Amino acid sequence: MSRPLITILDDEPEIRQILTETLEEAGFRTQSFSRAREFEASLNRVTPDVCLVDLSLPDTDGLALVHRLALEQGAAVIIISGRAQVQDRVTGLELGADDYITKPFDPAEVVARIRARLRGGPRTVATTGNTAQFSGWTAHFDRYILEDDTGEETPFSHAEGEVLRLFLESPKRLISRAQMQESLGGGAGESFDRAMDVRISRLRTKLREDPKNPRLIKTIYGAGYIFLGDVSWL
Repeated sequence: MSRPLITILDDEPEIRQILTETLEEAGFRTQSFSRAREFEASLNRVTPDVCLVDLSLPDTDGLALVHRLALEQGAAVIIISGRAQVQDRVTGLELGADDYITKPFDPAEVVARIRARLRGGPRTVATTGNTAQFSGWTAHFDRYILEDDTGEETPFSHAEGEVLRLFLESPKRLISRAQMQESLGGGAGESFDRAMDVRISRLRTKLREDPKNPRLIKTIYGAGYIFLGDVSWL
């Protein structure tokens, strides 16, 4: 089985070297880039398993790049940035990042976060197909597209897709935060809770839910969530 490929985009050579050495010692393959243009060109040739992306890049806006990656690539996206403000974290997650690590970081933590993402991804993909129908919607997980009953398409990110698939694989059953953490991985505690809140809010918007009274993704306060639609996998 091929070792997972991790791409590193950071304009600091010391950071690239630390991450490359640490990840390769941990058993991953790596590619590193100092410029977004070279990084994006590489995506036309191969899709990495995880992209590590710095936000402060000399040739592009890092947040805009994260958003493009989340919508267009099947890879998980982890931001590694010196921007430690809460709003930066929230914005990164809202734009589709799977996780957010601040500099300075412990290389061992980066390895652990990557392994958590890789554990979350394949487990959710393996049990069902790539297309599900529910409540007038069709979710195409191979294309990261939601299609309504008129054929109008709305893209969703890799991170949003993980949560949606988790709901669709367990309809009409309570899914606790602990179960979501176990299935999806990622940072623990408040960071994980905030990431889930952001992804679920974005999914509700894309499913045209009433935020005050959602009909599909119900919050059970203090317990978790229930997806109320009837689901069929194609």
